[in-house]
Amino acid sequence: MGTLLSVNVGLPRDVPWQGRTVRTGAWKAPVSGRRMVRRLNVDGDGQGDLAGHGGEIRAVLVYQADSYRYWQKQLGRDDLSYGSFGENFTVDGLPDDEVCIGDRYRIGEAEFEVTQPRVTCYRVGMRLGEPAMAALLVAHHRPGFYLRVLTEGRVGAGDEITLVRRGPGELSVADTDALLYLPGRDPATLRRALEIPALSPGWQQSFRELAGAAQPAEQPGWPGFRPLRVARIVRESADVSSVSLGTADGTPLPDARPGQYLSLRPTAGAAAHEVRSYSLSSASADGGYRISVKREPHGRVSGYIHTGLRAGDLVDVAAPRGTFVLEAGTGAVVLASAGIGVTPVLAMLHRLAATGDPRPLWWLHTARDRAHHAFAAEARDLLARLPDAHEHVFYTADGPLPGEDHVTRGRPTAAALASLGVPAGSDTDAYLCGPTAFMDDLGAMLREHGLLPERIHTERFSALAAVNPGVTSATAVRPHQPPGPAGTGPLVTFARSGVTTAWSPEHGSLLGLAEACDVPTRWSCRTGVCHTCVTPLVTGDVVYTTPPLEPPEPGTVLVCCSAPAAETVLDL
Repeated sequence: MGTLLSVNVGLPRDVPWQGRTVRTGAWKAPVSGRRMVRRLNVDGDGQGDLAGHGGEIRAVLVYQADSYRYWQKQLGRDDLSYGSFGENFTVDGLPDDEVCIGDRYRIGEAEFEVTQPRVTCYRVGMRLGEPAMAALLVAHHRPGFYLRVLTEGRVGAGDEITLVRRGPGELSVADTDALLYLPGRDPATLRRALEIPALSPGWQQSFRELAGAAQPAEQPGWPGFRPLRVARIVRESADVSSVSLGTADGTPLPDARPGQYLSLRPTAGAAAHEVRSYSLSSASADGGYRISVKREPHGRVSGYIHTGLRAGDLVDVAAPRGTFVLEAGTGAVVLASAGIGVTPVLAMLHRLAATGDPRPLWWLHTARDRAHHAFAAEARDLLARLPDAHEHVFYTADGPLPGEDHVTRGRPTAAALASLGVPAGSDTDAYLCGPTAFMDDLGAMLREHGLLPERIHTERFSALAAVNPGVTSATAVRPHQPPGPAGTGPLVTFARSGVTTAWSPEHGSLLGLAEACDVPTRWSCRTGVCHTCVTPLVTGDVVYTTPPLEPPEPGTVLVCCSAPAAETVLDL
């Protein structure tokens, strides 16, 4: 079937890249003599990001000499030596369009099984100095593939490669890669891939998600922003006010799922054209929406809402969005919040009360004191309408307690969860919203209590946590205006971070602008373009300087290769 031409290894190193430091093992070099191949690795080799590379399923990366010759011609380069593509085995033969997932091969003393195509990672572009390389590997159907070690043993350059067994399903590496990354995927082939036992769990999960995504995506209630009229403003606590919104002509607004949020843009005052996102505190009551806003000490928009906004004013509002929503089910529900994090779970409580949901419910809330405890009476009234509801409130500040049995001083603890009877069944769903530390601590307690991690749902204020595989940790910086001269192009707003700035071509792409503003970005080694980030497009137009392999869904934008063509608001 083929010949092993070179065994290549390399340990992780820190590499400067775009002003950051990336920990990567992509720099491989040939070794002389024979090397022991073990269950997790080739002796002397290592990976910088074990979430996407290495481990039992991806112990050995294979790339072909024929692909080297192909890229030398395509890229016009003569400096590509074995190991340049980050592979452990450079082979003669075994082309991606012939090798199948589940194929088993004997090389030297060891036996291997093909588990998945190469993860098209931005690091291969770093290694080669070709930023588009990750996309090119997919587009040209030459990704290479990973092997699992079935039998450990020594291998060396010159060893023959023998096919031991053909994989079930006979789905080639190239076809598997295209199934994940390229458009026009065949549902029957997708089902066939899921029936191959050797396919790695990560790729199986991706294919299951694709199979589930065959249903049309839920579209926002309207595109972009539309003017809504303020019906009334109600003070809920010392620092929280609720704003009820409706249409100017009194027609009902589209229904919102409990837990979703609105992006709001004032049209007057010092906060005009600033965009902020606020959770709905009740979902489409009487055909309108209600948001509840905490006044922040230096918040321009929250300050305007508390001091400048009046009943009858118009504000621009984008349709409800968000995936932190109450799901249907039969098991118990835990709604836990701290401070202003109460708003999305309160909307969930409204929905449960409106339908008389029979599920056992635990309502847990943490506030500073009674003066800062918004919606206390409203929540009690809603809980009274449910057949099996339990309430407990924690006050963290010193001072007198209201004398109610369900209110204590302190914070939630593992002992408190147990004493309150919070169920630990596998069908219990928990929804948490509040400061990050609160959600991290309470989430850990609930997992230890017995809740399944996948049934603990969280909603974070502002930007989502960054996902930058391989980038070494650095001190978090609050999102800000980009350095250097102000741009002169269209305005770009990152809605979750609250940053609005003018575009400059120097940023290169919307992702480059986000990084210049220290807006958290989320890369993935499972995507088809290097350091990709797909995000909802609230309003505006973009152009792609590099056409994506697969266009994003309507209402979303691929920010790694795009630039604004008009004023743009991203839910990033």
